[in-house]
Amino acid sequence: MTYTALVYEDPETPGTWIAEFPAIPEAHSFGRTPEEALVHAKEALELVLAYLKETGRPLPPDVRTVQVGIDAA
Repeated sequence: MTYTALVYEDPETPGTWIAEFPAIPEAHSFGRTPEEALVHAKEALELVLAYLKETGRPLPPDVRTVQVGIDAA
C-alpha cells in the first residue's frame, strides 16, 4: 500500500521540514532536512496503520495531490 506524502519547509520555523500524509492526518513529523522529516513521518504512518488494523478500523485510501496554477491578476 502506498500513501502520498507532502514535504515542505515550516513557514513559521525556517530550517525545519514537515512531512505529512493527507489521507492520514495523524501521521506526520518533522526534521532538519526533507529526508529526515520523511523518515520520521514514515515511522508515524506505520504506527497509525498498525493501530487502525489492530482495532479493526478501515485503512484510508491514498489521496493524490495535483498542482494547479492560476493567474492571480
